[in-house]
Amino acid sequence: MSTKGQKFAGLTVALVTPFRDGAIDEPALRRLVDWQVEMGTDCVSPVGTTGESPTLSHDEHERVIAIVCEQAAGRVKVMAGTGSNSTREAVRLTKFAKQAGADGALIVAPYYNKPMGEGFFQHYKAITEQCDLPIVLYNIPGRTAKNMEPDVVARIAELSTVVAIKESTGSMDQASQVKALTNLTLLSGDDSLTLPMMALGGEGVVSVVGNIVPNDVLAMIRAFREGRISDAQQAHLKLFPLCRDLLGLATNPIPIKAAMKLLGRDSGEVRLPMTQLSVADETKLRETIRKYGLN
Repeated sequence: MSTKGQKFAGLTVALVTPFRDGAIDEPALRRLVDWQVEMGTDCVSPVGTTGESPTLSHDEHERVIAIVCEQAAGRVKVMAGTGSNSTREAVRLTKFAKQAGADGALIVAPYYNKPMGEGFFQHYKAITEQCDLPIVLYNIPGRTAKNMEPDVVARIAELSTVVAIKESTGSMDQASQVKALTNLTLLSGDDSLTLPMMALGGEGVVSVVGNIVPNDVLAMIRAFREGRISDAQQAHLKLFPLCRDLLGLATNPIPIKAAMKLLGRDSGEVRLPMTQLSVADETKLRETIRKYGLN
């Protein structure tokens, strides 16, 4: 049975936002989009957690969405991050993404203010009533301070333009419950759990590691879809140490930006309160990258 958001199945790369001397490096951002197109990535997602959206001004947030949509030019789908803990702001950003040409909006559960279940529902309901862009829910309680429980997700899933969920609770039980209760397209929000989640019915990932090895993530997804389970397992086990470091050495996106700098693909700059990877952790990351075969 097809799911609501199958257009977002496969590999979505959660793009970093490149900085140079404290400002958004627009040429570098355009190059990142072009490279993902060349790699065959299915979708790119600007200004999410990996894109350091919390430290972008409102104007910068919109500018990044506009640049990515313009550079994508229909060659790759765009799932723009438009979430906020303010419903009015989420509506405004989602309207902007629609106008800019995005294919969908990745909308994180309202963070910090910790709404009740009814608040979660009314938040997404207000967005769907004022914007007709397909919505991908983003449930990441480690960042938002409150889990959207499966019954709440199921209620939100009944809204017609809510089509998928980026599941970042780290709980296979929760992912299974969401899959059982809804017809949403289930996307992994943790690279190390992509294959396990596909085994229970997931259809892809919103990926951090895809910033540097999208071809390997695509190969794993393809192998699973084609029933080549052993090949998919081997791809997962190869990716796992890299995924572990990128999300475990420090808070995302510190490690992925460090990795991209080591590979000559980014300045490595992050904005405060994010800080550079420590020398010891950078040494460990460099060794992981070497063992992976990237340099």
